[in-house]
Amino acid sequence: MNLILFDLPEIRQNLLPFTFTRPVAAIRCGILTLAEKWERHLGIKPAFLTEPYLSQKFPITTGTTNLWINGAVCATPQLTQAVLNLKAEEALFQNEILIAARTSAPKLSQPHLLAKKELTESCTLIDQVWKIYQHNGAQIRADFALLTANRKSAAITDEHTRVYNPDQIFLEAGANVRAAVLNAENGPIYLGKNSFVQEGALIRGPFALGEESHVNMGAKVRGDTTVGPYCKIGGEVSNSVLFAYSNKAHDGFLGNSVIGEWCNIGADTNTSNLKNNYENIKLWNYGKEGFKDTGLMFCGLMLGDHSKCGINTMFNSGTVVGVSASIFGDGYPRNFVPSFAWGGAAGFTTYQLNKALDTATKAMARRNLVLDEVDKGILKKIFEDSARYRVWEKKS
Repeated sequence: MNLILFDLPEIRQNLLPFTFTRPVAAIRCGILTLAEKWERHLGIKPAFLTEPYLSQKFPITTGTTNLWINGAVCATPQLTQAVLNLKAEEALFQNEILIAARTSAPKLSQPHLLAKKELTESCTLIDQVWKIYQHNGAQIRADFALLTANRKSAAITDEHTRVYNPDQIFLEAGANVRAAVLNAENGPIYLGKNSFVQEGALIRGPFALGEESHVNMGAKVRGDTTVGPYCKIGGEVSNSVLFAYSNKAHDGFLGNSVIGEWCNIGADTNTSNLKNNYENIKLWNYGKEGFKDTGLMFCGLMLGDHSKCGINTMFNSGTVVGVSASIFGDGYPRNFVPSFAWGGAAGFTTYQLNKALDTATKAMARRNLVLDEVDKGILKKIFEDSARYRVWEKKS
């Protein structure tokens, strides 16, 4: 059986800028990405139905039996069973949203013509960017249970580390903790393979630290936070998700935020996550091409892949930054910064593609990785498609 995780166009638009560079199912929420959750539950490596320019990096394979699953849906044991119970040419819907289908056809065309089944149990759908951090705590709990079932944690050997509710703390092989406080009374704490929690760090669960990632000295980490693989965090972090290969290594506050891959947040950068008048926060929405009410009082920064900011950057609540932007300077930058923008509150110019590719190449080389021609092609496509948002180019 082929497992294919598909993007619904409207959901993909709502999840930009993160889906500029990945399918919906490659978004991280909890310990795992949405794709990794389905792979764990079904025991099948997924393929992806996504935008054509992403398909070389995230290919699709089909066969005589194809199980199509909405890439925005978080897997659960109950939902997995409902999907496996689908018969040939049946589709599973919830409130007119396609959840899954089983077909022999190599394409998912006209799913409403398939025999329709209604999903009765609730499911978690990551169909807005703020839902990534909003559901993160619950997803850490679910992934923790999935990953640690019938397994024994590596030991914490440091006598100066203090733990609360140790049964809800799990260390993978090589994870290291020194003179830290780990409090899992409100939710589990997961430390990935070869991760490192340095001296004086204060961590409250639910919390997940990915493989090879570091929590720096003296960091204060509140619950519902995920730090993906190969990341570094310091300062104060609350209810935020870092996908992978990104750094917020220094002092400063990051709250109710989502940070993509290959991002760097300069020292003493702060994100506002609450308006002074306590009104709901609005975020730039690419599908609407305008600002959309989140319905939330707390919302910080959405930072697309390869974007960076200089020291002492100040982000207003509800700021969206695209891919490969470089932000620096005094004052608050606007709360929608397009992809390949260079500048800050004083104004922007275009971060030219060749220079952005050079920076990405150097950043990845530091992790012994290569920006290959496929990734360069993806960034080139984003550069071209995002030109209409760089309004200053029209004035020059």
